Amino acid sequence: MSMKEIVVPDIGDFESVEVIEILVEVGDSVAVEDSLITVESDKASMEIPSSDSGIVKEIKLSLGDHIAEGASILIMEVTESVPSSPETEESPAPIVEETKSEKIEETAKAVVPPAPIAKPSPTANIDEVTFSKAYASPSVRKFARELGVDLGKLSGSGRKNRILHDDIKSFVKTTLTSSINPAANSTGTPLGIAPMPAIDFSQFGEIETTSLSKINKLTGQFLHRSWVTVPHVTQFDESDITEMEAFRKKMAKEMERDGIKITPLAFIIKAVVASLKAFPRFNSSLDSTGENLILKSYFNIGVAVDTPDGLVVPVIRGADTKSLVEISQEIREFALKARDKKLKPSDMQGGCFTISSLGGIGGTSFTPIVNTPEVAILGVSRSKMQPQWNGSEFEPRLMLPLSLSYDHRVIDGADGARFTSHLSKMLSDIRRLLV
Repeated sequence: MSMKEIVVPDIGDFESVEVIEILVEVGDSVAVEDSLITVESDKASMEIPSSDSGIVKEIKLSLGDHIAEGASILIMEVTESVPSSPETEESPAPIVEETKSEKIEETAKAVVPPAPIAKPSPTANIDEVTFSKAYASPSVRKFARELGVDLGKLSGSGRKNRILHDDIKSFVKTTLTSSINPAANSTGTPLGIAPMPAIDFSQFGEIETTSLSKINKLTGQFLHRSWVTVPHVTQFDESDITEMEAFRKKMAKEMERDGIKITPLAFIIKAVVASLKAFPRFNSSLDSTGENLILKSYFNIGVAVDTPDGLVVPVIRGADTKSLVEISQEIREFALKARDKKLKPSDMQGGCFTISSLGGIGGTSFTPIVNTPEVAILGVSRSKMQPQWNGSEFEPRLMLPLSLSYDHRVIDGADGARFTSHLSKMLSDIRRLLV
C-alpha cells in the first residue's frame, strides 16, 4: 500500500468551480470511479470521480472552496489488487476487487455448470454499468451488493437524489411485498406492469428527438416514485378572496414607492401555515418504515417554480415567523435564482408542505402529486369572478380554486375536507390570521 494525492482531473473549459458537496469522509473505502466531490459552475454541476481505489486518509478541501484542474482533493492509501481468498472476504475489501471476484465466479460458472445445490450470486442481477453510475457512497454501494440490489434501479431520497441506506431497505421491502402477491411480477417488472414497447414513430411522419434535461429526469423519477408508492386523494374546494385581493391591491399602492410588492401567494402561504397549526397531521412525514408518523414543529413551505429546464421547489423556511412582505420578497428572490440556475441544494431541502400555483397561467383545477416525504400538497388555479348567493341575491365574488392532494395512509377524507374548509376561511377573511 502507498499514499497518493488525488487531484482534480481535466474539467473542460472551466477555470474555477465551487465545491458544493463532499461525498466521502476520512476512513471511507473508495473504489475507482466512485464520486468524491460535487462541483458547480455558473452553468452546471458535476461529480469528480476517484482515479484510484483505497482508503481516504485526509481531505484537502472544504465546502465553498473554488478549485481548478490539478487542485488537491484528498490523500488516499491506495490498495493493491490481491487474489480473492477467505481472508480477504472476511475483511472489507474494495468494491473493485469484489467486482473482479464476481466476474471470475461468473466465468467459472460459464465453463463448469454449477451443482444443483449451488446458490446464485447475490449480485447476479446487478447491471455493472448502471450500478457504477448511481449516486451513492461506498458504504451504500457495499450494502447494496450484499443484498443484491441494483442501484441503477433506485431513486435516492438524499441530497441531490443521493441513494441512502434507507432507500435500499425500502426497495427490498417493496420487492419482498410484491413477491408474495400472486398478481405481481407476472411480467418481470416490480409492479407487474408490462414494459413500454419500443416504437419507431418515424414510420408515421417526420420526428425530432431531444434529450430531457437533468432536472426533467430527476423530477420524473421522483414523481413516479411518489405516484406509485403514495395512495393519492385530491380534495377540491374554492375560497372567496374578494376582500383579500382588495386589501392586497391597496397595500400594493401604498408600498409601490418603496419597490415592495405583496403577492397573492404570500397570503396563501400564511393561510396554509395557520391551517397546518390547526391540523398538525398535515405537517408530518412517515418514517422510512411507514409505521411511524413524524410530527414537525417548524413550518417550511415549498413553492413550486417553473423554469425552462423543469420544475424546482425552493423552500421558505420559518414561514410562520415572517411577514407578508418578507415572504413576498423571498418568493421573488427564489424565482430569479431558479431561472438563473443559482439555487443551492440547501434551498430545496427541509420542506413540510408544498404549494403549486398555476394561477398565473390558467386552468380551473388540477391534481398535484404529493412531494414526498411530505404528506400533502396544495394546488392553486386561476381565480375568477363568479356569482355567489348572499342570502337575498347573487353578487359577483372573486373565487380561488383549490386542489389539495394528500397521502391517504396518513390523512383521511374527512380531515382533507376540514383542512380545505379551514384554509378557505383563512383566505376569505384574512383577519382570522391574526387570531
